[in-house]
Amino acid sequence: MNTPAHLIFGLTAFGRADSRAVTAGALVGAMIPDASLYLMAGWHLNVIGTPPRVVFRELYYSDAWQAIFRVDNSFILWGILLGLAMAARVPWLVALAGSAILHLAFDFPLHHNDGRAHFWPISTWIFQSPLSYWDPAHHGRIVGLVEMGLVLLACVFLWRRYVGLWMRGLILGLAALQVVPGVLFALIF
Repeated sequence: MNTPAHLIFGLTAFGRADSRAVTAGALVGAMIPDASLYLMAGWHLNVIGTPPRVVFRELYYSDAWQAIFRVDNSFILWGILLGLAMAARVPWLVALAGSAILHLAFDFPLHHNDGRAHFWPISTWIFQSPLSYWDPAHHGRIVGLVEMGLVLLACVFLWRRYVGLWMRGLILGLAALQVVPGVLFALIF
């Protein structure tokens, strides 16, 4: 799934209008599994000047990058953190870990050849799903439409939950980041 969708779903499932800390935890947790990719790809693309095809066809699949992805995309590690957060009764940490697990739960069935080792440190196995959230050769167009529809429904729910101007602006911004590229891509291609 696209990162804005993860943020919207994490906020929908774990955010609380009456708690900024829990809401922030939900947003941060939804972002963390993708953060290392953004940081490493951003560094290579914008600072070093590595061509995109090298970043996304070589570095992404390299042992070094995959070793990092194993950590921030591990059901095992996030599950342990969620258990500890629940035992300690720390609501913002429950939201953070729960939102990260939700992110992984959506990613697991929607990555064909670009998945992650979600069961590290127990295993480095990577599930190769028949579905992809982006690749048309693996139903990416259909998955993308379903994702967009669910995002819009979640945004309606969030709009009703959060009445503050800042949060409504965030909801609109995330919806735009999710929907606009797909619409532009469809119109251009």
